[in-house]
Amino acid sequence: MAEGLPSIPLRPSLSLPQTLRLGLFQACLGCLAVIFAGLLNRVMLTELGFPGLLVGTSLAFEQFVAPSRVLFGQISDAHPLARRHRVPYVLLGTALFCGIAVIAVPIIFRVGQVLQQGSSGAIALAVLALGALFACYGLAISLATTPYLALVIDRTSEEERSRAVGVIWCMLTVGIVVGAILISLSLRSLDGIRDPRLLEPTLSAFMAKVAIGVMGLTVIATWGMESPADSPGLSQEGGREDGVTLRQAWTLIRSSSQVLIFFSFLILFTLALFLQDPVLESYGAQVFGMPIAATAQLNAFWGVGTLVGLLVAGLWIVPWLGKLATARLGCQLIALSLLLLLLSGITANVPTLQLVMVLFGLAAGIGTNGALCLMLDLTLPEVAGTFVGVWGLAQALSRAVGKVIGGGLLDLGNLLSASGLLPRSVGSYPAFALVLGIELLVAIAALLMLQRVNVRQFRHDTGQSLAKVLTAEWS
Repeated sequence: MAEGLPSIPLRPSLSLPQTLRLGLFQACLGCLAVIFAGLLNRVMLTELGFPGLLVGTSLAFEQFVAPSRVLFGQISDAHPLARRHRVPYVLLGTALFCGIAVIAVPIIFRVGQVLQQGSSGAIALAVLALGALFACYGLAISLATTPYLALVIDRTSEEERSRAVGVIWCMLTVGIVVGAILISLSLRSLDGIRDPRLLEPTLSAFMAKVAIGVMGLTVIATWGMESPADSPGLSQEGGREDGVTLRQAWTLIRSSSQVLIFFSFLILFTLALFLQDPVLESYGAQVFGMPIAATAQLNAFWGVGTLVGLLVAGLWIVPWLGKLATARLGCQLIALSLLLLLLSGITANVPTLQLVMVLFGLAAGIGTNGALCLMLDLTLPEVAGTFVGVWGLAQALSRAVGKVIGGGLLDLGNLLSASGLLPRSVGSYPAFALVLGIELLVAIAALLMLQRVNVRQFRHDTGQSLAKVLTAEWS
């Protein structure tokens, strides 16, 4: 910090009960992720017969709007709502994505009708509507999650963050598990049913109940977590510089090559976790012969493993090995898990698949804890919202690319099988093997990129740039 500039007071700590309560929002996101990336994805692919590329691309629109995260982060840094910088944006975004979730089911079924019966013009409009639906959902998610992560930075010191990250992302995983269980219990009556007239009303009622629950839990999670901006509280103690403009923030972002390196790592790391996301439940359905409720439970197995991995990493591995080494270990374990997931399809044994999903989740939890701790360390508290927006952009872009590539690779694999270039004697397995094989290569690439990350260089470069920006502002 340049001489003469005001010092930054220490942040107030988050107690464990407060951290758990704040984590309820992450749990809600996990629950909705299972529904959107799992249940609705499965219904579109298997029950409604949507092309894999259409499903992957439509779901990817949620992430194609990810550049808005940088803007939303900077806005929450500089422009408080109701005298608060974070919580009002979280609540507004949550209200929007809950409303969109409710209307998603009827829109998806109308698109399904058009694909079967409509003209080429009607099909084009239906596809655009589907993309617009997920784009609006993604904007609302970005509006809520970017200020939320900035709030975590506002409320924690560097020493406290590994624990906070572990607890909050454990809550995300709990939400995934709860969402999978809710789907399994609430929709068990739909096993074997493919008639849209029976599927739509049940799914619509289920989604409405979930949306109401998510909104209520988000209010509970954020209540009292932020003090008014013009009174002694989190705004001042967080050290945020509300006068930093978007142009100045962009100068900070470009001030270190480590930003690009870590941005690239986050893209590869997230791809290594989620490239199979748009096809996993169909993998269980078509290769392992599992019904809807059973494929939804795959997320629960993955979630349990992730929960254990996050806890083990946060409590023992990160303090023992350090954040960078933990992220490296996680990448190695993710690559091994993907290899096992690929091989499990040869036997098509359901218990083997379930065990591999637990191991994959364990690897994901360890790697995610290390990567998130690095992400929060590579963030300036003074412009936390902006940097969180950048890192969120990397993750969201890779999720978008992963959904498009995952669905596209599945279609490519099916095409190659139909043309005889891939063996057809083993059913649909070769097409899914193509997706998992590419994902394994991406995990190896993420491990190689991680070797170039240097937190010390990031802090030196961006710290000097911030001092120059603030000196100019105060002069």
